[in-house]
Amino acid sequence: MQSILPCNFYNRPTLTVARELIGARLVRILNGKKLVGLITETEAYISEKDLACHAKAGRTPRTAVMYGPPGHAYIYFTYGNHWMLNVVTEREGFPAAVLIRAVQPIEGEEIMLRRRSGRDTFGPGKLTQAMGITKSENGLDLTESASSLRIEAGISVPNSLVTKGPRVGLNSTPEPWKSKPWRFLVKGWKINITD
Repeated sequence: MQSILPCNFYNRPTLTVARELIGARLVRILNGKKLVGLITETEAYISEKDLACHAKAGRTPRTAVMYGPPGHAYIYFTYGNHWMLNVVTEREGFPAAVLIRAVQPIEGEEIMLRRRSGRDTFGPGKLTQAMGITKSENGLDLTESASSLRIEAGISVPNSLVTKGPRVGLNSTPEPWKSKPWRFLVKGWKINITD
């Protein structure tokens, strides 16, 4: 079994966590089957000052998990049909999280493909559909070995293979938040796992 990323991994600056999650293994136990994807894209959302972050509205029933302990899942519904998986970062009481935007399936691929009708998992709503992640996983501790949703150490991806840029879909967000280079993406979307 791979080592699970501990709470102190997430209790650090959100941008550091967002970058270091690239190449980590997102693990989902669904109906007794293990689904694993390497994380290939993330975005950071940091504090009530970040006008692209849900915490800009302060602590609400929806955002309460973001104010909780690091290493927990913050899951919300958006665009009327997509669940979005985030991981809470930094100290308890400080609202910050990393959105997991894409994974590269490496175990249980046939199940994920079936759940996606043969389509890819390169998008935050696509990966949650492929892995069966919904509101019922909101608040789960991703650092627990018995959890049905967890993140394990994976592959180290060098900076030369990772691009940084603005976060996606923030059309109504004002500057400078709209253009903050807080998105991390593996070039070509896939990690070479043959090395």
